[in-house]
Amino acid sequence: MSCPAEPTESESPNNTRLIVISGRSGSGKSTALHVLEDVGYTCIDNLPASMLVNLLEQIREHRERDELKIAVGIDARNLLGKLEQLPDILDKLSESGINCEVLFLDARTPSLIRRFSETRRRHPLSSPTIDLKQAIALERDLLDPIASIASRHIDTSNMTLHQLRDLIKKQIAPEKGGEMAVVFQSFAFKRGVPSDADFVFDVRCLPNPYWKPELRSFNGGDQAVIEFLDSQTDVAAMLADLNGFLTRWIPRFLATNRSYLTIAIGCTGGQHRSVYICNQLAAQFRPQFGNIHIQHREQDS
Repeated sequence: MSCPAEPTESESPNNTRLIVISGRSGSGKSTALHVLEDVGYTCIDNLPASMLVNLLEQIREHRERDELKIAVGIDARNLLGKLEQLPDILDKLSESGINCEVLFLDARTPSLIRRFSETRRRHPLSSPTIDLKQAIALERDLLDPIASIASRHIDTSNMTLHQLRDLIKKQIAPEKGGEMAVVFQSFAFKRGVPSDADFVFDVRCLPNPYWKPELRSFNGGDQAVIEFLDSQTDVAAMLADLNGFLTRWIPRFLATNRSYLTIAIGCTGGQHRSVYICNQLAAQFRPQFGNIHIQHREQDS
């Protein structure tokens, strides 16, 4: 069983939103909590999972008529929290009318090792008999019950703190509450598919500006590359097909009260074709869906 990411249409409206933030140490959980606190959430870090129900009951008793926005950090530091019980706990909270979702932050193991080395922090699960790499692997296994029910996964491997703060503020807690954020993200297949993508489209079949020596140093946002790709019939056909598909299906996601939708566009290097397609799609859909965001992963990292 799992906690639904969003309330269904049959559920009555409620005034409580609970965001559970989890993930491996060093992935940015504290940063995410701080951002949510800044935008009005009541934030509690390192809460045992078994205390969630009592916490919410006490808060609702005192603020029954107010809109409640609560963010709770749950991770592997408190092993008495019975993480394996979290799916059932969240199911019960959802059945009681609470809009709950799970945000799971993670990063590739080399990135986590580098971050701990740079900050000289001790991993919470490391010990004289467990080194850093082993602790990171152990934590992944301990957190699997949460990762498996997460409504949103964010890979922070290539993100700066500023980029993570911006993503949390714009997509998880946008100023315009209730308006779904649609994210168009370009990426390079050689560096892996974004783990938080809802749709992934491969545009490596399109003509590649990289093989034009005069275009190689530019990217998909530069006029020279734009003019080249604008002139290609296959590119126009791809855009038309993507536009038709997304025009049909984005409203379906919006109708389910989702908070965000990530559409990932990938090419070989993440510099030309995927960037161009993302920019074009964002421009096409912005008049219809105002909360549009663009992320160029390989350029922003």
